[in-house]
Amino acid sequence: MRPDKTRRVDLINCRRNVEGMEGFATQLRRRGLRNTPQRRAVLIALAEAPHSTVAELSAVVAQAAHRAIGEAGAPAVAGVDGLSRQGLYNVLDDLTRAGLVRCIQPAGSPTRYEVRVGDNHHHLVCRRCGSAEDVSCAVGAAPCLQPAEHSLESEEHKGFVIDEAEVIWWGMCEQCSSLNDVVKADASQ
Repeated sequence: MRPDKTRRVDLINCRRNVEGMEGFATQLRRRGLRNTPQRRAVLIALAEAPHSTVAELSAVVAQAAHRAIGEAGAPAVAGVDGLSRQGLYNVLDDLTRAGLVRCIQPAGSPTRYEVRVGDNHHHLVCRRCGSAEDVSCAVGAAPCLQPAEHSLESEEHKGFVIDEAEVIWWGMCEQCSSLNDVVKADASQ
């Protein structure tokens, strides 16, 4: 891509980020949270890179801060350049408690975060690379799964009210499946 075209794409992305940040600023205020550059930057990073781990988010937020310096909209993300790892955890905790971010914890995999909240969706997780994808629920309304009737009638679970079921399907993404096929083909030769 030519440098002038790259600059135009960066400016378009920067404008989208600023527009998104304004929307996130409203959501933060509605949830009773202060509208800080760090919170807005994390929300934008999660919108751009859903299912990110803390390490991935840290890199995305840092790149966004460096990208915005000197571009239109720089003040919207300029304050996040020095966001520490602990600061990031604090922001994610605040956003999760406020219901603006959802935390998913696939077994044996790092915790991942996303901004798709308030709907009843599930996830596909690749066993090889750890990538995650959203899958809409076939039922729609939560909870979409119920335990066997007799299990909730026991004294141990009496009075327990289920409001959500979290489903994670495990397998291999298309890229890892293709790689696996190549490895199998090479091994059989």
